[in-house]
Formats: sequence, structure tokens, C-alpha cells
Amino acid sequence: MNITLRQLRALVALVRSGSFTQAAASLHLTQSALSGQIKELEAALGVRLVERSTRRIGLTEAGKGLYPLVDKILQDLEAVLHGVDDLKALRQGVVRVAAPQLLACTLLPQVMAAFRIQHPGVRVQLLDCAVDRVLACVASGEVDLGLGPQRPTVPGVDAQPLCDWPFMAVLPAAHPLLQHERVTWAQLLEQPFIALQGQFTELLASDLHGVVRKAPLRPRHEVAFMSTALSLVQAGEGVTVCLPYAADLVRMHQLHLRPLHRPTLQRRFQVYQRTGSTPAPATARFTEALLGWVAAQG
Repeated sequence: MNITLRQLRALVALVRSGSFTQAAASLHLTQSALSGQIKELEAALGVRLVERSTRRIGLTEAGKGLYPLVDKILQDLEAVLHGVDDLKALRQGVVRVAAPQLLACTLLPQVMAAFRIQHPGVRVQLLDCAVDRVLACVASGEVDLGLGPQRPTVPGVDAQPLCDWPFMAVLPAAHPLLQHERVTWAQLLEQPFIALQGQFTELLASDLHGVVRKAPLRPRHEVAFMSTALSLVQAGEGVTVCLPYAADLVRMHQLHLRPLHRPTLQRRFQVYQRTGSTPAPATARFTEALLGWVAAQG
């Protein structure tokens, strides 16, 4: 059956108004055009829907059974279209974001709070996870976008740069190295060093290999979380390094930062999304807000 929305709307308008003239006017049609659409609907269904023998329009038994269903279909469709308009206008929507634990407890809450002020109808769901899980969450569709350090991408995932952050030394209060405005890696690694487990230490050791000869990277402690490393520094167990986005967390532990040089090492962080997918309006806008916020922070 070749039934159109125009035909269904014509039937509903006719029943609501009870008049071909009024129904045609409400749909901005001529009376003959409206009558033609009703006849086409009846022909497509193979039953008569409208009784035309009385002065006031009435429905046949088939019409009485069909009309409530058609009316509900059109109302549901209208609700769907309004929902699409709300999504486009960012009056509603959900953005699912995966990020490593340190990013999730430092940078992202600030971005989310600023975004909520601009778009209170959009809900941002944050998945804090291990660094190595971010790409998997994006590839599987568990989240709309992921944030994390640069890693070899997996099939089905695209990456765009977020920021290049330099390593900074984290020192306890009254540490002798605080006398310097900048600290060399050789100076830092002469101190008991606290590192993070996994690729963090592996990549750092690779970057420093052959550059810092006097004090190679031999951690006193290797821990899973930066919060643990900072607590150990606070307790006098050594020093560590972090990236600038964790500065507030460092200050909360009453510790101090110094830029590191000789060499200056950076880590690139990226935004990951599924290849070929068109992001929803809310996801696209949150990504723009994230990139803008990071850029504004320098």
C-alpha cells in the first residue's frame, strides 16, 4: 500500500474539524485537493473511511477503527521530530566520555561544569578507567569519545590532538631543588624517584636513555595511581613528575612544581572517536568546548 503522511494528516484534520472546508483551510489546501487525498487513502486501503451522505462528515466503521491509530501515529511522529529539534538545539542529549583516572579527577570536571552552564539540558557521563581501556571503549561504542595520551590507534578509531603537555618535577616543601626556577632531569633523578607502573615508566625510560647518563631512571617506588605517588612525595619518600593539568591535585598535597629541561619532554594527549561516525550535536559541541577550554588554559 502506498500511503503517505499527507493522506493521514488529511484524515485527522477532517475528523477533528468535521468539515472539508475547515480541514482544507487548516492544511493550506483546496477543498478538492483534500478530498482527493482522502479518496487516495481509501483506495490504497481498499475500504471506505468517510461517510459523505450527511451534512456533517462522519466515519464508517472502518474509519472509526482506523482513526485513533492514525492520530496516535501522527502524535508520536510529532514528538520524535520535536526531540530531534531539541537535540540539534542542544536542549537535550547525552555525551559519554572515557578518560584515564588522573584526567577524570582534574581537567574534565572543570570542563564539564563549564559546559553544563552553557547547555544544562545535555548530560555528560564520565567513565574513569585505566589508560589502556580508553581506545577499547571508543572502538566498542561504549562511549562517544575518549581522552588520553597518544597511543597507536586501533582499527575503527580516529584521533585528533588535544594538547602537548611538558613534564614537570613534583617536589615536597623545603626541598633543595626548589631553589631553582627549572630543574634538569639529571638533578631530579639523583633523588629517590617515584614512578607510575606500565607504559608511563617504560616510555619515560626510553626517552631518557642515552640522554641522562649520570642518573638513569631507577624508581624507588612504582605505583598504579598518581594520587599514591603524590602522597609518597608528601611523606618524604622521594620525588616524581606529572603533567600541568594535575597542578591542582599537586597543590592539594601541599607540593610544588618546577619545569623540567635538559631534555624538555612532552606527552601528546588526543581525543579519540570512532572512524566514520558522525557525532551527535551534543558530542560535537562538547568536543569543541573541551578543545577551547584546554587552549584557553595555555
